[in-house]
Amino acid sequence: MTESPQTTLVLGGTGRTGSLVAKRLAERGRGARTAARHGADVLFDWDSPATHAGALRGIDSLYLVTPVMRIAYAGQVAAFLDLAEAAGVRHVTYLSTYGADGVPPQIDIRAVEAGLAARSAFTHSVVRPAWVMQNFADEHLPVVDGVITVPTGSGTEAFVDAADIAAVAAETLLAPEAHAGAVYAPTGPQALTVGEVAGIITAVTGQSVRHRDLDPEVWIGGAVAAGIVPAGYAVMLRWLTGAIISGHGSVPNDDIEKVTGHKATTFREFARRNARAWTAAAAL
Repeated sequence: MTESPQTTLVLGGTGRTGSLVAKRLAERGRGARTAARHGADVLFDWDSPATHAGALRGIDSLYLVTPVMRIAYAGQVAAFLDLAEAAGVRHVTYLSTYGADGVPPQIDIRAVEAGLAARSAFTHSVVRPAWVMQNFADEHLPVVDGVITVPTGSGTEAFVDAADIAAVAAETLLAPEAHAGAVYAPTGPQALTVGEVAGIITAVTGQSVRHRDLDPEVWIGGAVAAGIVPAGYAVMLRWLTGAIISGHGSVPNDDIEKVTGHKATTFREFARRNARAWTAAAAL
């Protein structure tokens, strides 16, 4: 197979943003090679370094998605970026997290950002999205028996569509020189409580949905006990929910429109597009 002279390696290439980044790049005529443990163009496993060098062969840019459901990974990422430098990668776009400047020190989000900034062999961009709207339509924050259970109190979050995150990331990969050193924080156009999200889902689907708030430690402890997340990930959940509860959730900005030229998707638009995720579940 002949490699494109300009090919982006998309880590998490079967995931929520990675699959959409790869699709957008391909639509714009750029080579995109998806990488994941299953179902991608190439096998890539963070815990199997033998899969790393081959995935980078013929690559000149990288969509960097760090290991999921863990908080300590800076060393693994640094070793992989050493390989990326040696392979001739010229630009990296990193999928970070909204509010990364305030992340607890034991979580390696900021360490990865700092590590990228310290390298001169390639340019980089950072994408720090708000909570993703898709959380409400999949197993992350599902509607169960008409209830969304998550400890967010009355705090708000500018929930963002994964497609808009991917659109921003794709632009940084298509024109890296224009976005070198940039930090973007894609958000939705409205700051909503989870109760308001539930109200929108109710209006769109015709099925009653409400928000159930509860003590964060009870929710986190239940997720750990059920094996949904590892015990070490509790600090991440505590930080994410705590930001909203304390009134420091993401707030709307114009980064999506500034980078892509189109306005951010509203939650109502997202809900209409994904109504079947809730109506089909309710019919079971």
